[in-house]
Amino acid sequence: MSMREQWGTRAGFILAAVGSAIGLGNIWRFPATAFENGGGAFFIPYLFALLTAGIPLLIMEFTIGHKYRGSAPLSYARMNPKSEWIGWWMVLVAFVISTYYAVIIGWAISYSIFSFNLQWGQDTETFLFQDFLQAADPGQVGGLVPGILIPLIIVWAVTLGVIYRGVKKGIEFANRIFIPTLCIIFIIIVIRAVTLPGAAQGLQAFFEPDFTAIMNGDVWVAAYGQIFFSLSIAFAIMITYSSYLPKTSDITNNAFITGFSNSSFELLAGIGIFGALGFMATQSGVPVEDVAADGIGLAFVVIPQIINQFPVLSGLFGFLFFASLTLAGLSSLISITETYVKGLSEKLNLSRGKAVLFGGGPAALISLLYATRGGINFLDAADYFINQFGVALLGLVEVITIAWFMRRLGVLQDHANGISDIRVGGLWKLCLGLITPIVLGYMMFDLFRQNLLKQFETDNGNYEGYPDMFILTNGWSVPAAALIIGVILALIRWKRNPETEADKEA
Repeated sequence: MSMREQWGTRAGFILAAVGSAIGLGNIWRFPATAFENGGGAFFIPYLFALLTAGIPLLIMEFTIGHKYRGSAPLSYARMNPKSEWIGWWMVLVAFVISTYYAVIIGWAISYSIFSFNLQWGQDTETFLFQDFLQAADPGQVGGLVPGILIPLIIVWAVTLGVIYRGVKKGIEFANRIFIPTLCIIFIIIVIRAVTLPGAAQGLQAFFEPDFTAIMNGDVWVAAYGQIFFSLSIAFAIMITYSSYLPKTSDITNNAFITGFSNSSFELLAGIGIFGALGFMATQSGVPVEDVAADGIGLAFVVIPQIINQFPVLSGLFGFLFFASLTLAGLSSLISITETYVKGLSEKLNLSRGKAVLFGGGPAALISLLYATRGGINFLDAADYFINQFGVALLGLVEVITIAWFMRRLGVLQDHANGISDIRVGGLWKLCLGLITPIVLGYMMFDLFRQNLLKQFETDNGNYEGYPDMFILTNGWSVPAAALIIGVILALIRWKRNPETEADKEA
């Protein structure tokens, strides 16, 4: 049996794990989430969620990958053959996300070029949807948009090229370049943002605490949701990455470093974004809340508006911002794609080159759908439903299965404690066995209530008001297909004996 690939150094693993966690959501989701949920007071439930769910789940997934030495499907098959489908479900969710995530990175590449001459003009919203995306109505595909297709090809060429070179020479080498560069660029952005006229107004809006908000249960759910989505939990990533660690590795320490590094970058992003928003609010003579936004609207509409108002070096600032989006996106896309490349490689006993072709090739082809004139609508629906009813539901199933049904927390605890300086105990098991399932369970209940029951209360209760058939075929069917295909893949025989562990402790 051939030796399993390994990280060259511990720093290489941590950079890769941090690179996976730091993605587009850190820059365009966290600042708005904190602002809308109590400002500075939001950091109380946020920190609590990090310590009771984020880091405990990271420790659990790091330990699974390290103990069972495989991708998510192989690790679950070795833990219990009946649970292999969970690993494949994770892989399929990652596959779906990679298909549209690559397109957004392509947008960032294009906008970094647009920055030099402020090509988006004064009406940045019209430029995005009409000139750049050439958006069609929901359900219509339309032709490919060259301005999206060309950078998309570049994104996939870089991503698959890095993965083809392997763990040490490819993924680790790339993250040693991407993550330090990203941090340097973003620090420059933050320094420039906080020195703009009116930046103090934006920072006050971001940090000013509303302590009454922490009495609202929805704020705590938002904190757990932010931690859960931003740390790449239940994506199969952390299980796969930790399977490349040497046999003597400090699991818990790595989890704390990864978790706090991700949160530190989110805080840095919040400072930079709201410093810039304060400048825009001052220039426009309106309150900060009138210009605050998140997601695509923040990155590709509001930020270009802010850049337009810069007194000097506006093009350089725009380039740096969109370059940071590109680097953050690429480091995450590489980790997401590695999950299904490695899963296929182990299941079908394929070489890395063939696994890249059979895994990354279909993902790249499917992503062409999002490079069409109707791509923005397909992307919006797929992103919402795969995250809410794929990742969140998957996380709930994962923790309940391991903690309640397979009762493996004790086994995983012993393994982590045997090789780590920081030992986990009863509190760790309490967090995973009780607190996290309760919070995730409530999140799922509320999501289903909002998306199903509200349809009976209004004429069109669909997400973003999309037509029923569009939501059925491009929304609900996406996470459903990921689950069904995952179960089918689990039924296929392994080309090589997975060396299933019987877990004699059970």
